[in-house]
Amino acid sequence: MARVRLVAGNWKMHGTLASNRALLDALVAGIPGLKGVQCAVCVPFPYLAQAAERLRGSALAWGAQNVSEHSEGAYTGEVSAAMLRDFGCRYAIVGHSERRQLYRESDAQVAAKFAAALSQGVTPILCVGETLEEREAGRTEEVVGRQLAAVLKDHSLSGAVLAYEPVWAIGTGRTATPEQAQAVHAFLRRKVVAETPILYGGSVKPQNAAAIFAMPDVDGGLIGGAALAAGDFLAIARAAAQKG
Repeated sequence: MARVRLVAGNWKMHGTLASNRALLDALVAGIPGLKGVQCAVCVPFPYLAQAAERLRGSALAWGAQNVSEHSEGAYTGEVSAAMLRDFGCRYAIVGHSERRQLYRESDAQVAAKFAAALSQGVTPILCVGETLEEREAGRTEEVVGRQLAAVLKDHSLSGAVLAYEPVWAIGTGRTATPEQAQAVHAFLRRKVVAETPILYGGSVKPQNAAAIFAMPDVDGGLIGGAALAAGDFLAIARAAAQKG
């Protein structure tokens, strides 16, 4: 089975109703010309209704940046996978490095979030990645292998998306070389079912996207800052569409 090519934007904690409207309008106008790649935006929770209303019927999917591992209950501030499904979310990011680092999400908690999303028909985008210290210590495969194993213990990645995001390249302007990205993607590829898309995330820009996406085991990107500019996001999506 051919792997899906996917470019997903992670808006992080950015946006207003007005700026979102302009960005979504520009994306909806530009997406129809793209063939061979799927595109999505993962927006802050308060803007899911806006995204659903604007994107329904378009070629652009939408999703969330996080999800609770709990189905319901006294969990103030949390959002369940069933709630995301109510808003038509196709995707939910789980295990992003900012959640692991800033909010101390453990491998076990990330695995529970992964399961919660799947249980409601929401496709998890599972993020794994190492810090600069871990890379320099030669522990990249150990770290990403451990993060992935926590999920694989109870689930295959069938019906899910995997994203490699070297922590040292997120929002820093530094980017793994295409060869560095390919080496980790090839390691991950050996551990998941053949149809699992593996995205690269870490300062992907229009200027470097084509070289990164040319690698055989890179199936697209999880895009941060460049997802906030329609022209940049569409240029990155075009690079993914032209692969192969």
